[in-house]
Amino acid sequence: MMMNTTLDQLRELKLHGLHAGLQEQLTQAGLSAMSFEERIALLVDREVHWRGDKRRERLLKEARLKYPQAAIEDLDTRAGRGVDRRAVMSLALGDWITGGHSVLITGPTGAGKSWLACALAQYACRQGRSAVYQRVPRLGEELRIRHGNGTFGKWLIQLAKTDVLLLDDWGMAGIDAQTRADLLEIIDDRSSHKATIITSQLPIEHWHAWVGDATIADAILDRLMQKHHRFTLTGESLRQKPKPKKEGLKPDPS
Repeated sequence: MMMNTTLDQLRELKLHGLHAGLQEQLTQAGLSAMSFEERIALLVDREVHWRGDKRRERLLKEARLKYPQAAIEDLDTRAGRGVDRRAVMSLALGDWITGGHSVLITGPTGAGKSWLACALAQYACRQGRSAVYQRVPRLGEELRIRHGNGTFGKWLIQLAKTDVLLLDDWGMAGIDAQTRADLLEIIDDRSSHKATIITSQLPIEHWHAWVGDATIADAILDRLMQKHHRFTLTGESLRQKPKPKKEGLKPDPS
């Protein structure tokens, strides 16, 4: 009876790790052989791990990655792709986040740029770091909405505190003067102390022309290139292509 009350109290206090750990201990045959200190240590360890898992789940959910299941352990390093597993792992396990480095990933459509970028951001979340995914072609519209409803300043501050910012499809569509200026603000706030990942079909040497304004382009690229890592992916598209229809078969009317 007393144990049921204790379990209820743990649940009310939202000590879910302790609650689950205590329930498991009550069913273990070797419980009597464990000292009080050992049991307490195991329960506290269970609570710590539970909170860590929940934090990682929250960070991944808030990141809103395009490929949330992408993991560096599943990296495709087949010949012809231009991906060096040792270079990727060295980066992932290094200090690129704490050092505020930029990771610039370029290559043709379907080469796996977004997947690799999401895998790096996902690993950051697994380490307890915050991340945000943003497609650059949609950035202008979102910025206009935030300027209009007065949330831009607050959003900019929040973005500046995010450990990893993933800007996907950089250079895919033109940007207007306001978006260009806002992009500089975003990059400037992160320069040298927060990590930024950029994916682009456009080679880096063409980014200056894409930004459009020479002064702003100089400022953006200067900040991105201070401490950066480059990955240039190659090869055919990894996206599944539609299978050709067999001759003699009628099209599905549905």
